[in-house]
Amino acid sequence: MTVSRRRRMAVTVLTIGALAVPAVANAAPAPAPAAQEQNAAASISWTLVRAQNPTQDQREAYALITSAMNAAVARYNDLSDLGKTITVHYNPSVPTADGNINGTIRFGNRSYMTERTALHEIAHTIGVGQSGGWNSLSSGGTWRGAQATALVRQYDGGSASISTGGGHFWPYGLNYDNEFSQTNADRHVHVVAAMVADGM
Repeated sequence: MTVSRRRRMAVTVLTIGALAVPAVANAAPAPAPAAQEQNAAASISWTLVRAQNPTQDQREAYALITSAMNAAVARYNDLSDLGKTITVHYNPSVPTADGNINGTIRFGNRSYMTERTALHEIAHTIGVGQSGGWNSLSSGGTWRGAQATALVRQYDGGSASISTGGGHFWPYGLNYDNEFSQTNADRHVHVVAAMVADGM
């Protein structure tokens, strides 16, 4: 390759680079602060405890749990600024799944390794059924926090309320598979966030 051809290629690359950089830099100056603010907000993160040499059963369970948790955590992080660090275990002796306010979720039965269950158990880690605020705001079988109540009334009408019992809530608690839909999953996250704002 001659010197002049190399020089022309270098000039072309520099020109393309110079043209590309301002276009990217100027593409969206306003959203940059919003993205930084979003990164500064709290978020939910999770890790799965894995066996060093997993069996076929464990590998299959890990794949299902990973899919469920990734979907649920993405939904929580997209729709709220709730924060929690969660450690997830596969424990075949657990008949369904359970979540603890200490940040632990255990999955047992394969049929519960779903986004619906993961959303529900994440809510327990955040305080549903387990925090002092939950106990004071849910005694008597009806949630008494103003923000979550107002939200459910926005969804379901002016007389709607949130029922509580056994450490769970409904509607939008995603306690059973037949309660799951994309809309209900989004509303679940919004209601849990409103419960936190109420003092859960």
